Amino acid sequence: MSNQTQHCPMHAPADHPEIKPAKVGVLLANLGTPDGTDYWSMRRYLGEFLSDKRVVDYPSWKWQPLLQLIILTKRPFSSGAAYKSIWNTEADESPLLTITKQQTAAMKSRLAEIYGDDVVVDFCMRYGNPSTKSKVQELIAQGCQKILFFPLYPHYAGATSASANDQFFRALMKEKWQPTVRVVDPYFEEPAYIDALAQSIEKAYEAADKKPEILVCSYHGVPQRYLMEGDPYHCQCQKTTRLLKERLGWDDTQIVTTFQSRFGPEEWLQPYTVEEVARLAEVGKTNIAVCAPAFSADCIETLEEINEEIKESFEEAGGEHFTYIPCLNDDAAHMDALTGIVERNLGGWL
Repeated sequence: MSNQTQHCPMHAPADHPEIKPAKVGVLLANLGTPDGTDYWSMRRYLGEFLSDKRVVDYPSWKWQPLLQLIILTKRPFSSGAAYKSIWNTEADESPLLTITKQQTAAMKSRLAEIYGDDVVVDFCMRYGNPSTKSKVQELIAQGCQKILFFPLYPHYAGATSASANDQFFRALMKEKWQPTVRVVDPYFEEPAYIDALAQSIEKAYEAADKKPEILVCSYHGVPQRYLMEGDPYHCQCQKTTRLLKERLGWDDTQIVTTFQSRFGPEEWLQPYTVEEVARLAEVGKTNIAVCAPAFSADCIETLEEINEEIKESFEEAGGEHFTYIPCLNDDAAHMDALTGIVERNLGGWL
């Protein structure tokens, strides 16, 4: 078969633009990462992140002078130091980038077994590199006439899922020939995801020298106002904890839901993780475990904030044994769960 027959419409003239054989793209998306820990890399990343109206929805005339003149003058130094403490020096990249690459490779391998080379798997970041726009362009250039967009957030929040979707659709606005697209729903109650979480906790408890007295499920926080404005994030987090508790066969005394990463002056979802772990230590719960179900991959908020700052708060209040249970990352049960979700969402396309 000639190259003309393969790559151009039937009966097309010889000078017709080449059209790649049709494929389906699967684009995994995560929050983002700075390119380095230096001041300017951090400033670029934080500037993009904190300028997102989904993340900080204050009026620009009020927020941007504060951001550009004060926050982005100081915060890149402290954030750079925090990233430096967890940086993957061997690959010269953030752990989130390393893990997302591993997840993408695992997904690619699983889908190749099912669909052969009809599916192209890649990943992008909402902030930083690789950008959503660049990866959408690459998938289209490879012949992807359909794209499944998968934000790797188990729980929907305007500041995460919606922002990722916004960026994805902004990228599509630049395309002459837009692919058909689907967006994966939040998977906070997916049985296979809950089971993968439970397995990771059971393994951590089995490996612990002393069984933790209570499990703290620490979710990334959002302002309390967002809940009152209709964001379902808080309710979805609470449901994940309940389903996890039921799957583990525990009672209410063995597990608690908290929220971390508070930023700015307004009230956020409570209880705050950093305060709750100190309170637990003060009332005699000196042996705790902490997991982060809202994160699909370990990142600055888990490796540095939980395993350093929150751990320090617990120990200063009298806590003795602090077990951080890593995110699911590229764990086989997690990747099986995510692959199952992708398969379901590709229904009718392949």
